[in-house]
Amino acid sequence: MRNPLAEKIVEIRPSGIRKFFDIAQEMKDTISLGVGEPDFDTPWHIRDEGIYSLEKGRTFYTSNAGLKELREEIGNYIYRKQGIRYEHPLKEILVTVGGSEAIDIGFRAMINPGDEVLIPQPSFVSYEPCAVMAGAKPVIINLKAENEFRLTARELEEAITDRTKILVLPFPNNPTGAIMERKDLEAIAEVILKHDIYVMSDEIYAELSYKEKHVSIAQLPGMQERTILINGFSKAFAMTGWRLGYACGPELIIEQMIKIHQFAIMCAPTTSQYAAIEALKNGDEDVTEMCTAYNQRRRYLLHAFREMGLECFEPYGAFYIFPCIKEFGLTSDDFAMRFLKEERVAVVPGTAFGDCGEGYLRISYASSLENLRTAMQRMKRFVSKLREEKKG
Repeated sequence: MRNPLAEKIVEIRPSGIRKFFDIAQEMKDTISLGVGEPDFDTPWHIRDEGIYSLEKGRTFYTSNAGLKELREEIGNYIYRKQGIRYEHPLKEILVTVGGSEAIDIGFRAMINPGDEVLIPQPSFVSYEPCAVMAGAKPVIINLKAENEFRLTARELEEAITDRTKILVLPFPNNPTGAIMERKDLEAIAEVILKHDIYVMSDEIYAELSYKEKHVSIAQLPGMQERTILINGFSKAFAMTGWRLGYACGPELIIEQMIKIHQFAIMCAPTTSQYAAIEALKNGDEDVTEMCTAYNQRRRYLLHAFREMGLECFEPYGAFYIFPCIKEFGLTSDDFAMRFLKEERVAVVPGTAFGDCGEGYLRISYASSLENLRTAMQRMKRFVSKLREEKKG
């Protein structure tokens, strides 16, 4: 029989995150700090709006790009939060099935075969395979712990060639929790403008920033017209299962993204769209409450790692922490697997987010303080055991 599979799909590795999550699900008394999902329920007033939309029989397709009111409200929200004004939200904003769909169709709308996409790593697992599926050549920029895993203008400059078309800007960052401050973005913007490239700015964790208010590169002069800003409702509003995201950008690009979305998806879930309108209008207090809880957990984990002598830079965004485990001489995968089997705690090896994640772990603090305390007691015991083994 003829091989039915596409070679480029076969060559893509499965997500390294799901491997440990799936194993943990089969084990009893396991604490999972692996999956990046809020442990909060979607706030009741948002759920109520979704329920009400069903009761009213709002179960039909919306327009391909999303409900008019939702796109207008997204525009209002971005202006209120970041001062970025989309003058024509019905033409510059597209509602998608999660931020992940926006990443995928953004690449497909912009990439020609052989174009290069710059991907700073460690970063979210979808960027590289989505770029490959769109026909691009991914070019990896290895971020460094000594720079707090920020992208520097020098690193960007060194990676650009005459084939470079898009820079992925994944901040606040999954898995490191790193952020980019305004001064960092200003230096990056100079290089982008100099080389006439575009930016895919994934800002799904924009609301979860603990040092200062999040700054989008689209706020900077000359950048809005060359930036696809991607965001959604999963992380800030605890709406992962509702599968709703959005992309904002130049009409020229959004128009082509809508075309792909139209043929592949039709429209995002109608119930989710009505719930999202309520989230944007009346969800600020919920986000603040959840962000405060995450920050408390973040500070607890930093303290716990310092107490057990594990090196860890301070993350100021998202809900992840990225401790270094190089001292033990184990690969990230081996450390994570042993930790899971011996102490029943699931974490994700840093290599799931790129080769430069070797020697690190991603630990999600989207879990209760009680779980985190128990997990850190087990981590302390495991680390002590490894240090004893090393001595022996």
